[in-house]
Parts: sequence; C-alpha cells; structure tokens
Amino acid sequence: MASWETLIAFATVTILVAYFPGPALLYTAAQTISHGRKAGLMAMLGIHLGCYVHVFAAAFGLSAVFKHVPELYMAVKIAGAIYLVWIGIGMIRSRMGAPDQPVAPPKTVKRALLDSFIVEILNPKVALFFIALLPQFVDPAASLPVWVQFLILGTIVNFAFSSADLVTVFGASFVVGAMKKTKAGFAFGRWIGGSLMIGLGLKLAVDRG
Repeated sequence: MASWETLIAFATVTILVAYFPGPALLYTAAQTISHGRKAGLMAMLGIHLGCYVHVFAAAFGLSAVFKHVPELYMAVKIAGAIYLVWIGIGMIRSRMGAPDQPVAPPKTVKRALLDSFIVEILNPKVALFFIALLPQFVDPAASLPVWVQFLILGTIVNFAFSSADLVTVFGASFVVGAMKKTKAGFAFGRWIGGSLMIGLGLKLAVDRG
C-alpha cells in the first residue's frame, strides 16, 4: 500500500468528502423524513451496497468508459434523474403513515433498500468520483496488486460515506419525530421528503459535471 503519509491524507480527504453536505446525505434525509428511521436505514444500506458496484468497476477499469463515451454517461445520468423524480412523486402521493400508524409498512421499508441501490448504480458521478480519487493514493510499486488497493481504498471510502449517512438518518428522525405526531405534520414530512428527492433528480439531470 501507499506510505503512511499518503494514507493519512487519504483518510482526511475521505472524511471531509463523506461529511460534507451533499446529494447523498440529502437523499437519506429525504427517505427518513418521508418514511421513518427504518426506511432511512434501509436507504443507507442500499446506497452502501450500490456503491460497491462502482468500487469494483473502478478497480477493474470499467468506470473509465464514462469518460470516453459521453453518450453513455448522459443516458445513465438521465435514467438516474428520472428515477429520483419518480421516487419523489411517489413519496408525495403516498397515503401511508397516519399519526396513529407512525411506522412505515415492511413493503415500504424494503422498497427504500431497492430504490436506493438502483439510484446509486444509476449515478455515474459516483463512478467518476472513484476513478478520480483512488488512483491518487494507489502505489503501483506496492506488493499488493493495484486492483486490490482499489478495492481496499474504495471500501474504506464507502464505509466513511455510510457513517455519514447513519448520522443523517438518526439526526433527521430526531428532528421530524415531533412533527409526525399530527396528521398535518406527517403529510408535511412526505412533501418535504418528496420535494427533496425531486430536487435531487432535477439537479442530477441539469448538472454538467
């Protein structure tokens, strides 16, 4: 692996990026606000699992295709944006969750896991992030193969992101706990979560990066 100085720099960059407010944290917050803590935790798990797809793709050079085939990058990005908007509209239209039933049904919780996994895979920005970040901390002269170093570093980044998502889920569930005790507050929570999701989809669609 790289030197200790390089690894310390890598850890610093990883923590700063993971805990900087961005789309991923807003996404987990939206799921939590709309469907509750369990759904937020499942969303976090879905993102975590989906991120491994990008880690493996970066390790074996597959993510580079997005840099060389901009049409594919655009197609995946638009698909991801449409999916986010669709999830957001579903949140707003959802009738589940009344003040006397504050827990999301199991089907909704499981759906949060699947939706989040798909959303993460359909975000080519994550793929480009890994192929931009990880090579800076890989040592070709090290005893470990380059692809193994990619997997190790990518896994560390993924767990750092998930820790930030976990903090977001518990923070969001604490903040909206009182709000969801009333019917109006519960409906407002769904509108907030859905609107955040739609906003993330629109942002992904118009982003040039």
